[in-house]
Formats: sequence, structure tokens, C-alpha cells
Amino acid sequence: EEHMENHRSEEEILTVKGLSVSFTQYDRGFGRKEIQAVTDLDLRIRSGEIVAVVGASGSGKSLLAHAVMGILPYNASMSGEILFKGTPLTSGRVRRLRGRELVLVPQSVTYLDPLMKVGEQVRRGQKDKESVKRCRESLGRYGLGEDTEGLYPFELSGGMTRRVLISTAVMEHP
Repeated sequence: EEHMENHRSEEEILTVKGLSVSFTQYDRGFGRKEIQAVTDLDLRIRSGEIVAVVGASGSGKSLLAHAVMGILPYNASMSGEILFKGTPLTSGRVRRLRGRELVLVPQSVTYLDPLMKVGEQVRRGQKDKESVKRCRESLGRYGLGEDTEGLYPFELSGGMTRRVLISTAVMEHP
């Protein structure tokens, strides 16, 4: 049984233990209050698993993602432990992994640069043959043709925008 437990923990991609996130908010005077946004959250995601976090608007779903990605706002404080593939996700480690092994697909179109064509954004400005090939494969995987590369974000439908954001995220095979 011990061997099975070791094997199972090797499969764990993301482990969140006792995550709490709070914010310091200042009012007009010198008053200051702590707002507890996430309290003692535990989460385990194993290889091949899809996990949905469900909650009302403002319940902390995005904060969980931002905590994992190391992009909480300056007035947030976090406690608990986040492990990626069994190793603590320190600020230096998350910076190295972000955009490569860990990717956040944003909900909003505002994450796309309105002045840059889609292809350039998916390729992150790289123009080499390999990047162009990977970009086309990535867009094609989500049903977007080569012509999509030459479009600006305002020329995309909502569904196309979502697929472009996903294509951008998976370019590095996270």
C-alpha cells in the first residue's frame, strides 16, 4: 500500500494545502481592515484529471488561479502551501514555469493586444520557421485556419477569441 501511495503522489501535478488569501484594505482615514477572500483551501490535481472549481462571483476562484501563478495583487497576503509536481512552488520557480509548464487562460478579450495581429501574439513575436509551424498547429488544433493569424482581435468572434487565448497558452505544451 505504501508503494501505491508513492506512485499516486508522483502523479500529482498540483497540490494546494491550507491556502488562505486575504487583502488589506484602507479606508479614507487611517482605518485598515483585513478581508479574508479564501480560507483553508485544499486541492489536488493529478495527471490527466480535469478539475472544476465552482462558486459564486467573488468567491475566490480567480484568486486561487492567481495564487498558483504567483500573480496576486500587491495588497494580498497568502498562507498555505502550493506544490507543483511535488515540489514547493516558490516565487522564483513559478516565474521560471509560467508560460511554459504553468499557463493561465484568461477569461477576457482584453488580454489580447488590439494593435497586434493574432499570429504575432500566439508566437509571442517570434518569426522563425519552427514558431510559425507551432503557431499554425496550435490554432489548427482549435479549428482556426491560417487566415486567423492575419486578423486583429476586433475581427474575432467571442468563440474565436477564446480559442486564440487557449492556442497562445498551449504553444509551449504546458
